[in-house]
Amino acid sequence: MSTVSQDARLQLDALGATGVEARDVFSDVTSGSRAAVQRPGMKRLLEYAEPGDTVVVWRIDRLGRSLIDVLNTVNLLREKDVKVRSISDGIDPETSSGRMMLGMLATLAEYERELITERVNAGIAAAKQAGTRFGRPPVDPGVVKEKLAIVRDARAKGRTAEDAARLVGWSRATLYRHQHATGTPAAVGD
Repeated sequence: MSTVSQDARLQLDALGATGVEARDVFSDVTSGSRAAVQRPGMKRLLEYAEPGDTVVVWRIDRLGRSLIDVLNTVNLLREKDVKVRSISDGIDPETSSGRMMLGMLATLAEYERELITERVNAGIAAAKQAGTRFGRPPVDPGVVKEKLAIVRDARAKGRTAEDAARLVGWSRATLYRHQHATGTPAAVGD
């Protein structure tokens, strides 16, 4: 069983053995809930890397939290004309086998996206079947009528439509939508 520091040391040693200097190592210690490009270490790497550079990683999965994230990161780097090489996986897009591996990753990432979509759709269908309602909650017509009366009074006293709408917790667009839906005439100047 290895500790996190032993695993990091193993990775650093492997990178060093390929010629990567310690000053050129970028890392993140964070949960897997953030996409790679949102992580501080990856942001620094993307700012640092220049066209023609090669990003060397211990394993390709170090570039993201999922296959989709890894592939997006690889594509982002390649769009910047930055090469990617993975030590443990032997993935080097400059070789035919490396390009094949990236192609397989792309296929698996697409499969992963489809699975996620299927799971989300199944979850929505199950929730609907269980009676969960989606969308805006129903609006009580009585409350709308009261709020429109408050807005009408505020407008009669010279308030703008936006200020009057804000009085009742609405945006100006919501005010206009409720006026239109109820057939309430808009105040002069609307």
